[in-house]
Amino acid sequence: MSRARADSRPQAPSDLIELGRIVSAYGIRGWVKVQPHSAQAEVLLAASSWWLQPRTEREPAGQDALRYPVLVSRPQGATVVASLSGVSDRETAHALRGLGVYVSRSDFPPPEEGEYYWVDLIGCMLFGDRDGQPAPIGRVAEVIDNGAHAVLRVHRLADGDADAAPALDAKGRPVEVLVPFVAAYVRGVDLAARRIDTDWPVDF
Repeated sequence: MSRARADSRPQAPSDLIELGRIVSAYGIRGWVKVQPHSAQAEVLLAASSWWLQPRTEREPAGQDALRYPVLVSRPQGATVVASLSGVSDRETAHALRGLGVYVSRSDFPPPEEGEYYWVDLIGCMLFGDRDGQPAPIGRVAEVIDNGAHAVLRVHRLADGDADAAPALDAKGRPVEVLVPFVAAYVRGVDLAARRIDTDWPVDF
C-alpha cells in the first residue's frame, strides 16, 4: 500500500486555521478534492503548504498535524482540487479523505481594502443602534455564507453589557441573532479593538 510522505516539522504553527476538509481523491494521479468551509477559498489556493489532521473541535490544530507542500491547486466548481507533495496515486489520496485542511493565519494573503477574512470577525463584539446610540448586542460566534452575502451569527449578551455573559434560553443554549454583514448595516470594523459597529437595532 502506498503511503503519503508529509513534510513534517517538530511542532505545527500555533495559528493554524481550519479552512476545509478533504472529501475525496480527484483523478488517478493522486490529486485531492477539498470542500472549503466558506466562500473564501482563495486562501487555500494561495497557500504554499497545507497542514492535514483528523478534524476535531480543537483550535488550533495539534502536533498530529502534518505539513504537505502544495504543488498545484485550482478551483473546481465549489471545491478546490490540488496535488500535494508525496501524494502521487489515487489510493494514497483516497486515504486522506476526511482530514481537515489547515493553513497558518500568517500565510493568509492581505485582504483588499474594506474586505475581511471571516475568521478575523469571529469573537468581535457587535454593536448596534439603540435610540441613535451605539450599544453592544453580543459577540460574533460564526460567519455564514447565505449565497448572496455573509451573515454574522451573534450570541446575545445577558443584559446588554459588553462584559456580560451570553444570554441563554430555557434550554441553556445561547440566544442568537443573525445580522447581515453588508454595507447597508455595517458602519465600521476595528479588528484591533475586536469591534464591529452596525446600524442593526439592538432589540430586534
